[in-house]
Amino acid sequence: MIAIDSALFEDTAVSAETRAFNADLLETLSALPDPWQFEPALVRQTRAEGGGPFPLPEKSPRAETVTIPGPGGPIPMRIVAPTGAPRGVYLHFHGGGWTLGTTDQQDDRLLEIADNCGLVVVSVDYRLAPEHPYPAGPDDCEAAALWLVEHAKEFRTDRLTIGGESAGAHLAVVTLLRLRDRRRMTPFCGANLVAGCYDLALTPSVRRWGAGKLVLNTRDIEMFVAHFLSGPARDVADPDISPIHGDLSGLPPALFSVGSRDPLLDDSLFMAQRWASSGNPTALDVAPGGCHVFQAFPIAIARESRKRIDAFLTKAVAGT
Repeated sequence: MIAIDSALFEDTAVSAETRAFNADLLETLSALPDPWQFEPALVRQTRAEGGGPFPLPEKSPRAETVTIPGPGGPIPMRIVAPTGAPRGVYLHFHGGGWTLGTTDQQDDRLLEIADNCGLVVVSVDYRLAPEHPYPAGPDDCEAAALWLVEHAKEFRTDRLTIGGESAGAHLAVVTLLRLRDRRRMTPFCGANLVAGCYDLALTPSVRRWGAGKLVLNTRDIEMFVAHFLSGPARDVADPDISPIHGDLSGLPPALFSVGSRDPLLDDSLFMAQRWASSGNPTALDVAPGGCHVFQAFPIAIARESRKRIDAFLTKAVAGT
């Protein structure tokens, strides 16, 4: 089982820098208009112009966008190769509540992973809700994983890792379960799971969070889930929707990273325990005071978390 140090959740564990950053972020986001009064397409445009909660990095000339066939049409994928010979591939799914986000809004982090870990990063532009509700996004992610398995040798490696942030972490786990159960394959040697949402019935930390907006609040998550499941009625306990309810045996080593000030905290705490109790190597990294996907911000806990993620991916492709 995973040992959890209760001291990580004490106010005294939060650094002065993190405390000040959270206060500024809360003030900034609380002053913005309610995003749910706008159509998702407009919110996407605003984020693409730098108006979202996360810093918008410059697009890298090293990144290449290709398309592959998908179940609902072509799937764009953004590929960033390391400067040296690749040691492996990282299949990445971006966050955004299954509703927002694109593959070209985190080029700086994709480059960092590529160069620090020696990985070809393949980030998937899966279809978004509510225009394309469940199962469109998971179907695209499964198709991208199958394509990668078939074409991995084109990248001169067969060492494959998978992961993502927030909704992207959810999609990574769903993809692992689909490949194991539907395709009888377990091709990935590591899973990097950052602040995922694994129970769409909503864990206690989500339900109890309330209106305070450190990137996310309770209403945001409820709305994202509603968009994702806006098609025919579904059983929210279906592991293809809420993977925390699935059989998690036979899955790769995983690193769960989350901040203690993230509404989705319980999702990582609960899922890490289930991952470990299912017999899979598991690491849990809780950052005191970290907000949702704090790794995207220019603060010390973000740099430290990214280093631990990079070390995990490097070890995964090395088989250590």
